[in-house]
Amino acid sequence: MNPSTIGRVVKYVNVAIGLALAIALAGVYWFVWRPLPQRSGEIACDVAVGVAVSFDKLGEPHIRAANLEDALFAQGYVTAQDRLWQMDALRRYSGGDLAEILGPGFLESDKESRRLRLRRIAEQAYLQLPPGDLAAFAAYTRGVNAFISSHLDNLPLEFTLLHYQPRPWSVIDSLLICVHMFRDLTTTFRNDLIKSSMLAEGDAAKVNFLFPLRAGWEVQPGSNAWVIAGSHTASGKPLLSNDMHLEYSLPGIWYMAHLEAPGLNVAGVSLPGAPGITVGHNQHIAWGITNLQFDVQDLYIEKFDERTGRYLFRGQVEQAQTERELIQVKGQRPVELVTFITRHGPILVSENGRYLALRWTLAEPGVVQYPILDIDRAQDWGQFTAALSRWGGPGSNFVYADVDGNIGYHVAGKLPKRRGFSGDVPEDGSSGQFEWDGLIPFEQLPAAFNPPSGIIATSNQNPFPANFPYPVNGNFAPPDRSTEASFLLSARNGWRAEDMLAVQKDVYSAFGKFLAGQLIAACEKRHLRNPTLDTASALLKAWNGQMEKNQAAPFLITLAFQHVRSSIAENAAPGKGSEYQSAMAPAVIEKLLTQRPDGWFRDYDDMLVRAFLDALEEGNRMQGRDMKRWRYGAFLNLTIKNPVIHNVPWVGRYFDLGPVPMSGSPTTVKQTSLAVAPSMRMNADPGNWEHSLLNIQIGQSGQILSGHYRDQWDAYYVGRSYPMQYRNVDATSTLQFRPK
Repeated sequence: MNPSTIGRVVKYVNVAIGLALAIALAGVYWFVWRPLPQRSGEIACDVAVGVAVSFDKLGEPHIRAANLEDALFAQGYVTAQDRLWQMDALRRYSGGDLAEILGPGFLESDKESRRLRLRRIAEQAYLQLPPGDLAAFAAYTRGVNAFISSHLDNLPLEFTLLHYQPRPWSVIDSLLICVHMFRDLTTTFRNDLIKSSMLAEGDAAKVNFLFPLRAGWEVQPGSNAWVIAGSHTASGKPLLSNDMHLEYSLPGIWYMAHLEAPGLNVAGVSLPGAPGITVGHNQHIAWGITNLQFDVQDLYIEKFDERTGRYLFRGQVEQAQTERELIQVKGQRPVELVTFITRHGPILVSENGRYLALRWTLAEPGVVQYPILDIDRAQDWGQFTAALSRWGGPGSNFVYADVDGNIGYHVAGKLPKRRGFSGDVPEDGSSGQFEWDGLIPFEQLPAAFNPPSGIIATSNQNPFPANFPYPVNGNFAPPDRSTEASFLLSARNGWRAEDMLAVQKDVYSAFGKFLAGQLIAACEKRHLRNPTLDTASALLKAWNGQMEKNQAAPFLITLAFQHVRSSIAENAAPGKGSEYQSAMAPAVIEKLLTQRPDGWFRDYDDMLVRAFLDALEEGNRMQGRDMKRWRYGAFLNLTIKNPVIHNVPWVGRYFDLGPVPMSGSPTTVKQTSLAVAPSMRMNADPGNWEHSLLNIQIGQSGQILSGHYRDQWDAYYVGRSYPMQYRNVDATSTLQFRPK
């Protein structure tokens, strides 16, 4: 080939490469860059008066409107700009419509959502909404639809990749988002099945010991939020902190926003798809929320004939309601689902010839309400608790602080009054002996106002006193986190908002340190000559109890805990040890090893040594035989995948987060696992709102080329935060909504 021919070939290749690059760049512009949120200029839309939305450097919208409905319209619009696909996915997940866009792999998820009747519950709630709630949802919905209708040819990338367009938003869709959170935080019926399975194979007394309602040293009341009085702070005013622990997602579940309208000036985090601010502060009060974890679901074993839909109740034959639905499945024919509804609820589980119906407070008439905007406007404890009295669920711990120096706590939610049973295992539905006697009155729920200690710390532990007048059941957490937070908060005075970050990111595990001591003592008592055990014991002796990612001891103690937990569960229910995953397991182990009652193990130290050896062998398989090179962060190694774009060849994984090593554990204030972690951090200062701090986990936007896609992660990861702009907003751009 002569030089001129080679030159022409090179020229054509370069042209082809340039053309391919131009096409690729044009595609990126058209499908990814063009749909990015609009943060400046003007938009003509259906508002009564002009609305100004100022965006700060984190992409948080500060919305100022002349009336509430215009403010909520703007909130719906700007949230949809950043989170429309997340909102659409959440309403589809809750409504049982994911298989329509994602294929048959999501059919079982859709079936469960439909058996739970979540869309029907949302539809019933819509019919019962008070006028004020309905108007708020309607205004927000109009804003979402204004964005959808004006961007059908310019949607976020996920819609293009999945080849569909979102249907218009509705008030029922917003209610489905709320129902999703209720489901996410109150679904406990599987715990009942696990305990029932263990009871069927094991020693009832031992199995019940594994599922306690309290450890005995709870700091009352109980989740990860706390409030301290001015007597403990530098300003003389209260401080309130909240970091809600939820499952990871990309984008995260919370969206920061600031709403200002007559009678409303509130900032904090909102739930994409729902109006108002869920956690935050206004001019007068601040509040935080954590999951109560009270059991609001009961399973009933029905004497049921699937051929006829008939079942027995108190000796009488009753007819179940039949619901038939078609589930659309991408690439396949629709699938029919038949659900039978008994007086207790839908037949949810059919196993081993048993038909189990689920009763759930979510399905009770009038439970789904929306007092968020009443909370947003509350100016004192009386107005705040009046709003909480409408809170249907999920059952929650609320902490409170105000500019007048008051602090408070109140449980809120519609909780069942059970008659003569606790609801921890499936009960006979035909007898009529295990029915609910209404709901627990709000006035009888645990509460505190200005306690003498000046400290209220909560961390999902059981807040109900032992003499509470109604049966209590729930998947409460052991008190380790609340005890540690209370200890740190009471150890000094002069606290400032920024100091609270040190408490929120604390990773000391009192349980881990306790278990390490037990393992060391067991080895010493056995006088074992084992170099590996000697090295491991020395490692644990030198450990300070911090569950830090760059240490070996936290990895070893985590593996040892798992083997000890399995040994105890196997002892109680042979063959079922792997099923036992109770949140109270650390408290159970600590009590068992402290008291060492007869009837469990002939030699507790022998059990501990065997668990220790098993943990060491597992560690060797996972990270090699040199313990000095082990790292907890290699075990607690987190990747958060973008749910759609992750699957794009070559480039999709770039838009995931991680892998990244994590610190913390389920028994540390910074509760961390591969499933759950703090989803946000707020530190509110009623003495000066401008000193308050707020950050979410990853970023404001779900749009992958947005500068706010993951711009908060680095600060979140190391435990830094950002000023919570309120009166003084440093705007980087302003978007104007004007009437058409």
